[in-house]
Amino acid sequence: MRDLVARIDAATPVGRDRALDALRALAILGVVAGHWMVTALVVESGSVRVTSPLRHLPELAPLSWVFQALAVFFLVGGLVASRSHLRARTEGVPYGRWLAGRVARLFRPAVAVLTVWTGAALVMLAVGARLESVQALVKLVLSPMWFLLVFAALTAATPLVSRVHPAWPLAVVVCADLVRYGGLAEGPAGGLAGGPLWWVSVAAGWLVPYCLGATWARGRMQGRATGWTLLLGGGAAAVALVGWGGYPAAMVGVPGAPLSNLDPPSLAAATFGLAQSGAALLLLGPLRRLLRRPGAWAAVALANLAAMTIFLWHQTALIAVSAIALFATESSPLTGLHTVPDGPGWVLARVAWLPVFAVALLVCCAAFHAHERVRPPAEPVARPPRAGSS
Repeated sequence: MRDLVARIDAATPVGRDRALDALRALAILGVVAGHWMVTALVVESGSVRVTSPLRHLPELAPLSWVFQALAVFFLVGGLVASRSHLRARTEGVPYGRWLAGRVARLFRPAVAVLTVWTGAALVMLAVGARLESVQALVKLVLSPMWFLLVFAALTAATPLVSRVHPAWPLAVVVCADLVRYGGLAEGPAGGLAGGPLWWVSVAAGWLVPYCLGATWARGRMQGRATGWTLLLGGGAAAVALVGWGGYPAAMVGVPGAPLSNLDPPSLAAATFGLAQSGAALLLLGPLRRLLRRPGAWAAVALANLAAMTIFLWHQTALIAVSAIALFATESSPLTGLHTVPDGPGWVLARVAWLPVFAVALLVCCAAFHAHERVRPPAEPVARPPRAGSS
């Protein structure tokens, strides 16, 4: 392990900002831990349904503010993509080649997930599993992939949005919420999934932190003063919108709830993202000092190398542990895995299961991490001159 840590530290470029990798790793791991805490697979009468402890224990909603860290990922993504595109332009790299390199790491792991779960769904149906149970499990695994589509679209639009001020997409979110929650639209335009306004809200909501990262890449909106302004201003706005504006208290989706802060992103989620971005700015200094230690940096580097694998397979790890435990106990439901999350006992039991989920996820990473590696294009090999040629 000491040799591995030393190799990782020695292979890291001198100018790499390790704090950005740490922010990205914290965002991904926060989302994974959050999903594991708010996802319950309830086994009843031979079928499986998905629910959430936030539906039965709404007093836990403030905890969702700790784990919902997607804005930080979009912030770092906007910063890194803007810098990368500027460097590619300077070096004369075509836009298509630059974009292909950026999105390849997103979609290669997704192909593996789709392939495995297509086969798994067919096997489950063949052995007599109920269709609604299979649908619930497949939806649970595939639903996080919306993130890949949105992130890829924003990455492709980097040359266009890299100079857009974050205030503009924030204004679009305000207008979209006025239409959706103000009763000014009905039907699909009123914010139902797949409707025009839904797509506008999704794009604008995540464009706020992405544009903030691009602004950061241009050398603006930096420093502790900006960090405190975003943290306090965005946090106060999010609290006010939840407390007095009628927005849901949970910053994650709750099955069966009439409104959601994430489907699509609401103004509460956007302002909360601003607060998270401010916190990220304030954490840069302490993270840079911490990551001078080779051991801490090795952990962050390894998490980043498998970031998409971790994100795409974490729900599979949860399902695998739940299924194995149900089989081992001869279909006797276990608290924290298969029972309704309606009390503190379920929460404590779920916390105890988290290390088991983590081990299962490590197994998934070992099996499928190879799909995340993007090999650089091979250099052209010079052919030897023909005999007699000059």
